[in-house]
Amino acid sequence: MRHLAGAALLGLWSAVATVTAGAVAAQTEPPRAPVVVELFTSQGCSSCPPADALLAELSKRTDVLPLALHVDYWDYIGWTDEFAHPAFSKRQKTYARNAGRRMVYTPQMIVGGHFEVAGYKPEKVLAAIAAEKAIRPKVRIDLQTGDNGALTVRVTPLDSLDRPTDIILVRFIPVANVQIERGENAGKAMTYTNIVTDWIEIGKWSGQSAAEFAVPATPKSDAMSGAVLVQSAGLGDVLSAARLD
Repeated sequence: MRHLAGAALLGLWSAVATVTAGAVAAQTEPPRAPVVVELFTSQGCSSCPPADALLAELSKRTDVLPLALHVDYWDYIGWTDEFAHPAFSKRQKTYARNAGRRMVYTPQMIVGGHFEVAGYKPEKVLAAIAAEKAIRPKVRIDLQTGDNGALTVRVTPLDSLDRPTDIILVRFIPVANVQIERGENAGKAMTYTNIVTDWIEIGKWSGQSAAEFAVPATPKSDAMSGAVLVQSAGLGDVLSAARLD
């Protein structure tokens, strides 16, 4: 009886130790950053609406930060995408060049800055998101907004980084409805989600120690949202992200 009681007591202490260790880990481990998904899309691309819809579904998840970057190389067909920007086309082409490819595809999703999914392939996108979530976080972002609306971005290394990083401020429109009159999608009423309007580099960070970056106050708009990203220089991995709202 004493042997059984001792075993039971030992098991109880083991269970308590496990629960305590889990609680301590939960307290010390920083919250997981959302996985950044970049969709390169265009209002003039007939293959893009399913991918646009997928991005809208992803926007309902708190563990994903989906961003729509509209490219301008479809405008020649006859419909000018009002959200398109040459910088987004250049960004997509740089991703392709980094991957050793000469061509770009529309639609295309880039997950975490390194998983590439061309075309509409939701299973591959979801698998890439799951794989990205399994990667141990290397950077923590803390945001603080002052009374005057200025933003302070604090970045802290959680692991060693193999190269410098870019600190990026992104602003986007959460949702917009567009009636397309010409081009491949003529006659369609489209809803677009998380449409990036500004992609601003606010600083460089070596990643060797914690650092702070100040962003001056800008006029607030209820129609806009934002986020801060940390990406390895040269369009490498997206190491962390934090929403402003």
